[in-house]
Amino acid sequence: MGELAKIANVTKRTIDYYTCKGLIHADRSKSNYRIYSENALADLRFIEDCKKMHLPLEEIKRKLEINRKRDIRTREIEKHAQAVALQMKQLQNELSILRPLILKLEEKQKDDVSKLLSVEGTALLRSLVSLKS
Repeated sequence: MGELAKIANVTKRTIDYYTCKGLIHADRSKSNYRIYSENALADLRFIEDCKKMHLPLEEIKRKLEINRKRDIRTREIEKHAQAVALQMKQLQNELSILRPLILKLEEKQKDDVSKLLSVEGTALLRSLVSLKS
């Protein structure tokens, strides 16, 4: 657990909490130590990214379960896509609030913020375009 905490830059307590909540899974060694796989690390990073977006743990758990399923039904995909669309709409609203504030910044600060948003926006657009491929 300590090694995973160090790699993921979280506390052991956080890992223990997520394990107890069923968000990440560990196998047990013969000496009853927890052994976390690469999948647990990926899940932990996903959880931390979701937390940065202020998603509740139940929603994060639902997203993790969707990611883990190999046989996803169409309705589940549609439901998840609707949730993503709602998040995108919320981000658009946040940007409309942020825009006038950015315009008040000095030119260097405007450029820095604009570059940050452009990089993320470009990545999102590429993801959307790749859906049609």
